[in-house]
Amino acid sequence: MGITYSSVVDAPISEVFGWHARPGAITRLTPPWQPVRVGQEASSLRDGRAVLLLPGGVRWVAAHQPDGYNPPHQFVDQLVSAGLSSVLSWRHTHMFSAEGEAEAENETRVSDDVQTPVPASALRQMFAYRHRQLAADLAAQRWAALHRSEPLTVAVTGASGVVGTALTALLTTGGHQVIRLVRHPAKTDGERQWQPDQPDPELLAGVDAVVHLAGTSIAGRFTPAHKRAVWDSRVGPTRRLAELAAATADGPRTFISASAIGYYGADRGDEILGEDSAPGNDFLASLVVDWEAATAPAAEAGLRVVQVRTGIVQTPRGGTLKLLFPLFEAGLGGRLGSGRQWLSWIGIDDLADVYLRALVDPALSGPVNAVAPDPVRNLDYTRALGKVLRRPTIVPVPGFGPRLLLGAEGARELAEASQRVRPDALLAAGHTFRHARLEPALRHLLGHVPGA
Repeated sequence: MGITYSSVVDAPISEVFGWHARPGAITRLTPPWQPVRVGQEASSLRDGRAVLLLPGGVRWVAAHQPDGYNPPHQFVDQLVSAGLSSVLSWRHTHMFSAEGEAEAENETRVSDDVQTPVPASALRQMFAYRHRQLAADLAAQRWAALHRSEPLTVAVTGASGVVGTALTALLTTGGHQVIRLVRHPAKTDGERQWQPDQPDPELLAGVDAVVHLAGTSIAGRFTPAHKRAVWDSRVGPTRRLAELAAATADGPRTFISASAIGYYGADRGDEILGEDSAPGNDFLASLVVDWEAATAPAAEAGLRVVQVRTGIVQTPRGGTLKLLFPLFEAGLGGRLGSGRQWLSWIGIDDLADVYLRALVDPALSGPVNAVAPDPVRNLDYTRALGKVLRRPTIVPVPGFGPRLLLGAEGARELAEASQRVRPDALLAAGHTFRHARLEPALRHLLGHVPGA
């Protein structure tokens, strides 16, 4: 029983071991399809404790074992949860050995050995995911280091959201410092209290860059109250944060704001939409135009400003895939309406990479379409998800369904939106996507990679 899983990554052993020792590693390695949340990270690979939160209030406590700590070659953690450890044994040895030519030793063999009664067949996809994540994160971070050799101090709003969680973990495992701008009183050195209506004048002191992700969820019925809440949570706070960034003498030189492909309007037919395309004329398009314009004070003060126009983010931890995954898994998935509408998507890790690039690449500025270079129609998305999950997709969703939930305007601009967006700015910059095509992205995110 148990499993031994091994692969070689393109990085020296010191870099690979150091990555595991930094905050965020367990977040980056936890498969998104598992119903698990990180409750606490280990303070040390030698003798710290990590806590994972499972359904039903179950806590998985992994205690790192001093007798197994041998940097940079090995560390060990063991399940010690009261109750759970009495019915399940789990001892995980993480091993690292230098590979490659003797002079360089620029590759590392990473091996995970788990002694447990759980069969290898139940664990293989999880460890295959972990090794893919490690290799891809190290590649992204090594590329970033070529553009910025010194670590950044990055202030992030919305750090606890789905995108913020992925991004902050990518940054901290890469050696950067993250300061979370939070609404509540700061509880740790890594937090600062942010009052969107009246931010503290010293909020951004000593910060190299700002990533502004916060905003009320757009999903919901497009009532006047909901639209006002969405608008007010974005335009005003963004402008005030940009003004503060511009006025802080020892503050950021880069200001990155979330944006959305809603800029282009709900339905542009088969038109291919690049960053230079004209905006639409509906509610979301008007919102995004004003949202992006709110960053102007930072740009006028000479800061490099990037607006990340985000497509439909793919992760089972949030957004549309979180809603669709259980339906398709149950065999109840199907196309929406005619299925002809275009869906411009991006995997959660590719989106984190886009933000990382925006932070370190001095040539990137202005609006950037954060979408994969392979938009698909809803019918093709439906077929791909069904194929990955090995489920039929014969139950179409009638058009009145989204209207019942979102209202006519919300359904038109969200569920039925059709936008064929191309990432021209990223392609021109030579950006490399982890998953440029939909099916491999879904397989990675849902743990259905053949041969893993």
